[in-house]
Amino acid sequence: MAARSDVLGRRVSHAQASAFLAERSPEIARLVEVSGRMRLDRPALTHFAALVRSIVHQQLAGAAALSIHARLETALDWDVTPERVSVTANETLRAAGLSGAKAASICDLAMKALDSTVDLNPHRIARASDEEVIRELCEVRGIGVWTAQMFLLFQLRRLDVWPTGDLGVRRGYGLAFDVAMPAPKELEVLGDQFRPYRSVAAWYCWRACDVVGARRSK
Repeated sequence: MAARSDVLGRRVSHAQASAFLAERSPEIARLVEVSGRMRLDRPALTHFAALVRSIVHQQLAGAAALSIHARLETALDWDVTPERVSVTANETLRAAGLSGAKAASICDLAMKALDSTVDLNPHRIARASDEEVIRELCEVRGIGVWTAQMFLLFQLRRLDVWPTGDLGVRRGYGLAFDVAMPAPKELEVLGDQFRPYRSVAAWYCWRACDVVGARRSK
């Protein structure tokens, strides 16, 4: 897995960060033993297309979201770009299965990408801080902090993202550390122990939902 710089300027892979946290947290070590070191697929979509997919998937079950996203790609002739979206009729977007709100969000994202209100140039965004990326993306209708954080974590592969509003991370932390599920504000403080690799800790919290949660449900 390709390495990237962490907040301390070191070149670190997700696997190396997993080992780092496992040495310092017995709870993470147990999850590493069961689930292996953190692994993420390399992004297959452009930044714009990834955000479009995120908007489509909001508040939908996996199968339904995948079906709508596939119909949207077909409607756009697999040209998921700001330019193509900007000249596509709203009726076409709605016919693919998008709600009115999601169609408006995708059109707003396209407009802001074209006028550089949201600058998705890969070289520029690679140099932007997490806070800058979140602030820009939250200017788009329908994109909030959680969606921006998922973009940072999975698309940009940033190492120190801590999505305290994510129910899976909150629940997984409680399961992994055998405590009551923390509130977002509580989780913010609890995440300090994982700096500068909070993205990795979040990934293991999700794994805890699968591993620990399944074990306790038996």
